[in-house]
Amino acid sequence: MDENIFERYEKKYLLTKAQYKALMERLQDDLGTNQYSFSTVCSLYLDNDQSTLIRNSIDAIGYKEKYRLRSYGVPSDTSMVFLEVKKKYNGIVYKRRVAMTYEQAMAYLNQHKMPNQTQIMKEIDYGMSHYDHIEPKVLIMYDRSAYFLKSDPEIRITFDQNPRYRLDDLNMQDGMDGESILSQDQVLLELKNPGYLPLWLAQILDELKIYPTSFSKYGAVYNNRIRGNSSYEHLYSN
Repeated sequence: MDENIFERYEKKYLLTKAQYKALMERLQDDLGTNQYSFSTVCSLYLDNDQSTLIRNSIDAIGYKEKYRLRSYGVPSDTSMVFLEVKKKYNGIVYKRRVAMTYEQAMAYLNQHKMPNQTQIMKEIDYGMSHYDHIEPKVLIMYDRSAYFLKSDPEIRITFDQNPRYRLDDLNMQDGMDGESILSQDQVLLELKNPGYLPLWLAQILDELKIYPTSFSKYGAVYNNRIRGNSSYEHLYSN
């Protein structure tokens, strides 16, 4: 599969720090890492003034989509970043992305200068054209630890800590500070898999009382700050 095209199932879990520590103790001999395993992820979500994309994502049952620009760390003008579309249909996540420099990405978002004419770039551009005046709306950052199972490298495990956001200063080059999305005691676990999980891993999660939940970082920001809900239960969304 092309490294810029992903198709998989994703499950999310909200852990306490105690559960995170216990899980890592159980999995430490089973996890592999690579040079990209530890990073600060920065995602610039695109939407219109009506918040159509995130509202559709929260309300939809069978189909959801999001457009975003992603960097790993604070980018320079020449750093490689990724323009992505992430779709979810019947429980399967499809992600397509295009690599470009940050300077090229800004030229595309601000002046619609296409960085290339690849098929994926054309598809993303065509998809974005369906939404009225889509533009950067929310900048979300978090510290990610990413692993794969040594026994099955197709199964990816990520832990996101200290998720934070900005609504005003949306320049990725202005650092990684922002307002917190979760409490300091919470860690977001994501299991990315081709449609199955090993029974032994499922048993460990059950023993530690780690259960799937629906959670969206952008959805949390929208519900809690943009739409103005104050109840914590509104943070949860696919």
